[in-house]
Amino acid sequence: QVQLQESGPGLVKPSQTLSLTCTVSGGSITTNSYYWAWIRQPPGKGLEWMGSISYSGSTYYSPFLKSRTSISRDTSKNQFTLKLSSVTPEDTAVYYCAVLTGDWGQGTQVTVSS
Repeated sequence: QVQLQESGPGLVKPSQTLSLTCTVSGGSITTNSYYWAWIRQPPGKGLEWMGSISYSGSTYYSPFLKSRTSISRDTSKNQFTLKLSSVTPEDTAVYYCAVLTGDWGQGTQVTVSS
C-alpha cells in the first residue's frame, strides 16, 4: 500500500502562490502506469480534481485551473509538488494528494487570507 503525505503552509495571502508537496512512501512515483493527482475540497463543496502527473512526468490539468496550476516532481525524493498561482479566498480548501489506484493522503488545510 502506498502512503502519501501532504506538506506546505496552512496560510497563504491573496495573490501569492500556494505550494504543496506530496511525499510518497511504499512505492515509486515512476512506477509504470501510476498517475499521481492533486485534489481539493473547498468548505461545503465537493471534491475537485486539479491535475495529475504521470509515472513518466506528463502533466494534465483541470481546464478550470490550468492557467494557474503547475505540477512537477522530484524523483530523487519521491515527491511531487503543486503550485497554484494568484490565489484568492476561493482557493481555501483541504488539499489532497492521491495515486489513481485509490490511496490518498490525509489532506492539508490551506486558507487564503490576508
